[in-house]
Amino acid sequence: MKNLLYLSRTIAVSRRVHNFDTICRSFSTQSATTAGTPQPAPPPPPEKTHFGGLKDEDRIFTNLYGLHDPFLKGAMKRGDWYRTKDLVLKGSDWIVNEMKKSGLRGRGGAGFPSGLKWSFMPKVSDGRPSYLVVNADESEPGTCKDREIMRHDPHKLLEGCLIAGVGMRATAAYIYIRGEYVNERRALEKARQEAYKAGLLGKNACGSGYDFDVHIHYGAGAYICGEETALLESLEGKQGKPRLKPPFPANAGLYGCPTTVTNVETVAVSPSILRRGPEWFASFGRKNNSGTKLFCVSGHVNKPCTVEEEMSISLKELIERHCGGVRGGWDNLLAVIPGGSSVPLLPKHICDDVLMDYDALKAVQSGLGTAAVIVMDKSTDVVDAIARLSYFYKHESCGQCTPCREGTGWLWMIMERLKVGNAKLEEIDMLQEAFQTRVGEENPGEGREGVTGGCCICLERYSTKEMQCSKVDVVE
Repeated sequence: MKNLLYLSRTIAVSRRVHNFDTICRSFSTQSATTAGTPQPAPPPPPEKTHFGGLKDEDRIFTNLYGLHDPFLKGAMKRGDWYRTKDLVLKGSDWIVNEMKKSGLRGRGGAGFPSGLKWSFMPKVSDGRPSYLVVNADESEPGTCKDREIMRHDPHKLLEGCLIAGVGMRATAAYIYIRGEYVNERRALEKARQEAYKAGLLGKNACGSGYDFDVHIHYGAGAYICGEETALLESLEGKQGKPRLKPPFPANAGLYGCPTTVTNVETVAVSPSILRRGPEWFASFGRKNNSGTKLFCVSGHVNKPCTVEEEMSISLKELIERHCGGVRGGWDNLLAVIPGGSSVPLLPKHICDDVLMDYDALKAVQSGLGTAAVIVMDKSTDVVDAIARLSYFYKHESCGQCTPCREGTGWLWMIMERLKVGNAKLEEIDMLQEAFQTRVGEENPGEGREGVTGGCCICLERYSTKEMQCSKVDVVE
């Protein structure tokens, strides 16, 4: 009897063990099958729809308003020149690839991808030195962002010159400063001397074994020298007149050597991008419009300012968040020039919803340009404003190309007649026709964009209604 009881218990235990083993084998088989089967990719994160409200920890320019020491000691406390040697030693290809990943586009107006532009420089030297030229000839009416960098954060620019120079295998950088920027060039010159004394620039820059010099050149107040090849001519001691292309500067630029000309802000942000990573920079703004951006807002706002914000912030939020709104309220807005005087202005109904980035503004027949936002309320005489801008471009034309030399004068004279009521409405059509002609004929591009590209589209948008609101009715 005891033997039978023992046998039955043994069989029961065996069955339980067998069942447990079966379950384990089944689970293992199921897990193996699951592991061998490709799993569906997780759904992409929801697309970002709201932009703006940049946090302080994400700002690149931390001394934009000059509240702290702008020179070396203060700059190093804010993180400038931190392990720059490590960035240099990673090499040219790594720097250029990281800049491409970041999606940074030129901050001087054209918006060309910076990493791609830097990659155009020759990778193997043919015996000629390569140069980086920084365009600090900030002369566009309404634009005042680069001067804040040079005056309050000069070491950010100098460190950026070294990083960008290594990326494009340059041996030296030339910073071409607008002649009227006296305080800015003094601050930059002092910072340059500090950097040389500390071994951050010059021979064996930052102890990296890379030799890199920075030179500062002062302009003489000519707007046309903001065009890259005219700037190169001026650097060489010639008249500041644009060159014909090709050859392009990357092949034959300063002194006939490979050269890249780029904007102050573009260069100054590069060290922060490399330290924080391109993914961090690309997380701001819409696709193909990445990063943070300096916006300088002037005109009829309660608090004009220069501010760093996220790309793709709405124009309305930019003005209301940082400038205290339009003078007299948003409903008192007439129009906005979103990117400096060379881009067409936007009437209020477009300003209500437009985003501040390259693609959004291009879609409404304007442009981000230098991100110099000029706000006009309903007290503005649009005809008078365009007449004033047209005089600026007439005065600043270098006279090299007939369409610009003659066309700017025609535009100014017609605008003056429109302003006092002595012109005919059909003259507006003539201006538009002149614009279409000059698109194909003009060499430098500065006059074409500034006068006809901006002013004629402004006239097209406001041709009848605003003309009749001018001081004197137009002659029919």
